[in-house]
Amino acid sequence: MKIEQIYTGCLAQGAYYIESEGEVAIIDPLRETQQYVDKAEAENATIKYIFETHFHADFVSGHIDLAKKTGATIVFGPGAKTDYDIYAAKDNEVFKLGNISIKVLHTPGHTLESSTFLLLDENGKEHAIFSGDTLFLGDVGRPDLAIKSDLTKEDLAGMLFDSLRNKIMTLPDDTIVYPAHGAGSACGKNLSKETVGVLGEQKKTNYALRADMTKAEFVKEVLDGIAPPPQYFAKNAMMNKSGYHEFETVLERGNTPLTPEAFEHLANEEGALVLDVRHETEFVKAHIPNSIFIGIHGGFAPWVGALITDLKQPILLITPEGKEEETVTRLSRVGYDHTLGYLEGGIEAWKQAGKDVESITSINVDEFSSRFKSDSIQVLDVRKDGEYKSQHLEGNNIKHFPLDYINDNMSAIDKNQEYYVHCAGGYRSVIAASILKARGFNKLIDIAGGFGAIKNSDLPTTNFVCPSTL
Repeated sequence: MKIEQIYTGCLAQGAYYIESEGEVAIIDPLRETQQYVDKAEAENATIKYIFETHFHADFVSGHIDLAKKTGATIVFGPGAKTDYDIYAAKDNEVFKLGNISIKVLHTPGHTLESSTFLLLDENGKEHAIFSGDTLFLGDVGRPDLAIKSDLTKEDLAGMLFDSLRNKIMTLPDDTIVYPAHGAGSACGKNLSKETVGVLGEQKKTNYALRADMTKAEFVKEVLDGIAPPPQYFAKNAMMNKSGYHEFETVLERGNTPLTPEAFEHLANEEGALVLDVRHETEFVKAHIPNSIFIGIHGGFAPWVGALITDLKQPILLITPEGKEEETVTRLSRVGYDHTLGYLEGGIEAWKQAGKDVESITSINVDEFSSRFKSDSIQVLDVRKDGEYKSQHLEGNNIKHFPLDYINDNMSAIDKNQEYYVHCAGGYRSVIAASILKARGFNKLIDIAGGFGAIKNSDLPTTNFVCPSTL
């Protein structure tokens, strides 16, 4: 028996490769599926099953493409309905894989079809669970994504309580826990940085698994402090239910080099968004007018999903050299399949073609401190709500303007006003500045180093409050 976790940090997502006696199961595969095919071929094995723990909302799964390539059966939990062929398993149904078995435990709560897959070893012993978004390390899945007219988030939270108590917590303490996500995912609020754990330890440390917890307490605690889901979640879930373009087709189209002239023509002809994924320090120095910055070195895919509201938006890319294919791939993971190509030669080629570039003023914390003390300046803090409440600059001229909701809150600021923009370290502030600048806010100054630099300066800040006590 072989179990391999294939973890993707930018999505905080774990896919799983399980092999026994030449038969393979893949759990929650990523969009780019050739890696699983190659791995199975290298092991002289055949992919027999593709198990999906639920309809994922935070990424587009590769189950459909993988089934087409291999002939493997796609297995969802009870009640799953799709526009393509699947096998909807029954609760407690067992699937043989070589000389091991995978048992379906229907664990609704995160979504209605959510299921946990229990791996029974060669001797029939409970070895591991692949818990999807039902159980994380340190947390459980948010129960507010599958709300229907006759079903509230409180109803789903109650289902999750029952699923955990009746299906998960009854398993042996030495059962290995393989979750679908780790820290950084928006599918929970308190996920551990660890990506593999043991059930007994979770029973001791995970707030949602307290033995003396009532259902009412569980519902209250699991719903407390959940931020609204990113706008792309429902759209990705629908793609996972209804289908999508083949990844190889998306990659071939998006990984097309374009001259500055062809690039500019497509931008105008197709109404394409110019997405610049270089480092923020490069973007502030020179970028194409009206382009948006979301650096590939940061939380790229989730920020794209949160901020670009139309999945069908045509996109043209400015990338670091050699990062073109990776960028198209990572866009496709969250459903952005309409990349038209990239600027060959990057911003330098654009300049050499005699085309206009713009910049964003960026100052260090010493310069900002001097201006803050001597002038009545306006500051936009674009960090998340918890970060801001934990500690922020003091003053009536500080406005909390979280990047997550920038598209909804644009009317709350004045295009004629000058704003100094900061986040925690400098990545998100440049994203915010680029979006504002493209919308006609031209008096923006980025604070390099963000709040990390500010709190180590002599500027006045509120007392630090531990986020866990907020």
